[in-house]
Amino acid sequence: MVLPSFDIPRVRSVAIGVRKICLLLLASLLPSRTPAQSFQDIKPSPPQLQWQDLEIGVILHFSTNTFLNREWGDGTASPSVFNPAHVDTDQWMQAARAAGAKYAVLVAKHHDGFALFPSAHTDYSVKSSPWLNGRGDLVRLASDSARKAGLGFGIYLSPWDRHDSRYPDPKAYDAYYLSQLTELASHYGPLTEFWLDGAGSEGRTYDFDTIVQKLRTYQPNTLVFADVALYKNADIRWVGSEDGTVPYENWNVIDRSGYLRWRPIEADTPLRKLHWFWHPNDESSLLSVDELLDIYTRTVGRGAQLMLGLAPDNTGRLPDADVARLREFGEAVQRLYSTNLALKAMHPSKAPSDAAIDNNPATFWSAPERHATLELQFDKPVTFDRAVTMEWLNEGQRIEEYSIEAWQNGAWRSLVHAHAIGHKKIDLFPATTTQRVRLNLLSTVGSAAIREFQLYDGASSVKSSTPGK
Repeated sequence: MVLPSFDIPRVRSVAIGVRKICLLLLASLLPSRTPAQSFQDIKPSPPQLQWQDLEIGVILHFSTNTFLNREWGDGTASPSVFNPAHVDTDQWMQAARAAGAKYAVLVAKHHDGFALFPSAHTDYSVKSSPWLNGRGDLVRLASDSARKAGLGFGIYLSPWDRHDSRYPDPKAYDAYYLSQLTELASHYGPLTEFWLDGAGSEGRTYDFDTIVQKLRTYQPNTLVFADVALYKNADIRWVGSEDGTVPYENWNVIDRSGYLRWRPIEADTPLRKLHWFWHPNDESSLLSVDELLDIYTRTVGRGAQLMLGLAPDNTGRLPDADVARLREFGEAVQRLYSTNLALKAMHPSKAPSDAAIDNNPATFWSAPERHATLELQFDKPVTFDRAVTMEWLNEGQRIEEYSIEAWQNGAWRSLVHAHAIGHKKIDLFPATTTQRVRLNLLSTVGSAAIREFQLYDGASSVKSSTPGK
């Protein structure tokens, strides 16, 4: 009998090859441990969605600087200078609410290191001041007043400290900062926002991961604000200036060297130009109503959050002029956006798209994928000069290009051609009269969703006689 011969090396090679193919097939069936990120896959958390719906907040600066006529404290001011006679935090919050604000952030410790709460870890605080004989607590008063006024409440705790002797030692100072953070995060109720300011910290590295982990222990739903360059894992980002405007297309997903994260914008600006703290004889710096409306359009109207800086005076109250201006601003916004002309559109039959024109942001229209139009028809001509469009963001920001068009002289005429919508987009254009108008979604990632498409005639809403114009 002649037995067949075998090429042993060749058989072994074939077996190895088969094994590799099987392993590759198995790997293809298993979920990837490190999936590639794409912008359309990044979605907001529920707290971020809730925060973006707040739209307007205020940040309050009140400290030793208020009594020394300066913006930047150097940490040498005596606690004895802090002695307001008539602190009225209820007035602060009521004024903020009149402006349309939904939350307030208090600067609990600015760069000078003076704490507005009786911290157990330093004597450089209100407990060493003559105010209320050292028994006052501004954070307690402000947080209680905010909630009484129906506002969310947040805290700013400056990482930079120009007073504390531990600051040159990063390890010792981080421990001190964490101890104050624990006091603030555990004693004053739920915090809407926690501000991390990078001013003065050039060249200094803080252990922000540990800081935020400690914060999350007590405040799991608090949103952390920080400059993109300051802290990679924050929830909110700074717009990049202090003039309260968004000068670029606002995409909610930010890319830090390949790391993508949903980080909506907060655009901050003081009510008094370039002045965060109160100064005497400073009436000319107060923003006008027209300036505030322009800022509103270029922040909230570009999908960002507007953060207005308020500064109580050395008595502990907001100046009367500031209170009046905040009220005038809030009333002007209400007048501008009180009469939604889209509600007059004809509804010959119930359609899913009706959810986008029902004046109810809790409902939305799921548009067909990639390209869709939403047309409004009126039984008689309407005149309008602005449109408000809101995107449903739960599944991410999907609209990449759109136009708003009016039917005139037998053809569609473009009023707006732009890209990002996001939370809310306010588009202004010359007054237009028509019986047909449409929102044209020119390019979307998958199916976009529209919460609201609204039309307004701003010219007839705000007259030239507006107070404080």
